Amino acid sequence: MSTIKVNGQNAMLDGVSVHTTVLDWLRDRGLTGAKEGCAEGECGACSVLVARPGLESATEWTAINACLLSVASLEGQEIVTSEGLGTSNDLHPVQREIAVRGGSQCGFCTPGFVCSMAAEYYRPGRTARAADRHDPEHGPNGFDLNALSGNLCRCTGYRPIRDAAYALGGPEAGDVLAARLSSPPPAPAVTRLAVAGAEFLRPESLDEVLEVLAEQPRARIVAGSTDVGVEVNLRGARDSLVVAVDRLAELREFEIGRNEIKLGAALTLTEIERRLTGRVPLLEQLFPQFASRLIRNGATIGGNLGTGSPIGDTQLALLALDASIVLVSRRGERAVPVADYFTGYRQTLKAPDELIRTVMLPLPLAPFTAFHKIAKRRLNDISSVAVAYALDIEDGLVRRAMIGLGGVAATPLRARATEEALVGRAWTESNVHEAAIVMAAEGTPIDDHRASASYRSAMLGQSLRRFYAEHLAAEGVSV
Repeated sequence: MSTIKVNGQNAMLDGVSVHTTVLDWLRDRGLTGAKEGCAEGECGACSVLVARPGLESATEWTAINACLLSVASLEGQEIVTSEGLGTSNDLHPVQREIAVRGGSQCGFCTPGFVCSMAAEYYRPGRTARAADRHDPEHGPNGFDLNALSGNLCRCTGYRPIRDAAYALGGPEAGDVLAARLSSPPPAPAVTRLAVAGAEFLRPESLDEVLEVLAEQPRARIVAGSTDVGVEVNLRGARDSLVVAVDRLAELREFEIGRNEIKLGAALTLTEIERRLTGRVPLLEQLFPQFASRLIRNGATIGGNLGTGSPIGDTQLALLALDASIVLVSRRGERAVPVADYFTGYRQTLKAPDELIRTVMLPLPLAPFTAFHKIAKRRLNDISSVAVAYALDIEDGLVRRAMIGLGGVAATPLRARATEEALVGRAWTESNVHEAAIVMAAEGTPIDDHRASASYRSAMLGQSLRRFYAEHLAAEGVSV
């Protein structure tokens, strides 16, 4: 008997299609607060809360895009929707603040905002901030406005929604969802659902997954489903076998050693961000610019590599960090440098029967890093061009330079010619200007709906000049 706990009540999954999304399943059950606005994880109208393991508490209420995730992947799990937070007769504090501060007009997006805001409301460690620590994206109550970066509003405007977020206090005594944080979330259920010729599997171990892949290498592997979900919704993808790996313990390793950092492929970007706590400055710069919090709560580092996309932002940082990937199959394991991993447009060295197990970052890290993302929107957008830098500069000389580029070729790539133009030379404006001319010619940029080839080339050169200016400013040199 397959079930999911929704708003405290068990609901049956029997007979549900493998490709039915959490959103459609909820709405079919009459829980219509969550809406479909875009079907690709960009608007947040479908946001719901899922109980996930926490860092500072046993459970953490995590906001996800219900439009992207197959409901089969949540068998045995626990969901709270906007209806489960409060009712018109008994509003949740988040709902009440949005109402009294004019944060809702048409109401289409409001339930999604409510769920994303509730996730931040219950976040352990959210505390009031001193007046001198206020910034535009954090309220005096410690509310991180980035929690709402994946929620779009098209009629009210964001100020009353922000005001509601910044007015929230802490959960009151007797708050059931706050009390729930102290007990662990449900363990991932071993799942096998077969309906209408399609099958969904959540194996118990990595060995079982590898056995499935050895026998059926065309099986679709899913973790956060932030990429696959778009294919299902907008392109009609209907794979006959879907295998979930997001909760496998063997793919969720996190270790900071003397010589390297190990990141399990199934760790979400949010989990990595919170576990690293700034130890990798380049990733610390990247994470807030990677899509939205809703997407980062689901997207995994292994999934971002597995798609082979030329505009996957984490890939550029891993290139600059000289990272390697551990691939595993029944034949054994092998380590592949990220610089060698991509072989063509959405093509990689990963064999059909292999999984990405771990991403390894060598230590020590380069001391001077930056991540530049050029896009039409500052947040929640796909890069037109993105650049990741990691440089060693000693006594005014560039000792080592590693630069990752995205959006300018069929694959993410290292800016090898630019690196050669920098290494061994003085870190001066004239030398950087010469290297910027070289960098503008890197890759094979094209004209498309995001940017022209000439714009992309120009942005490459400007990015290096900007990095030089940022470095001087960090060193206290006026520019």
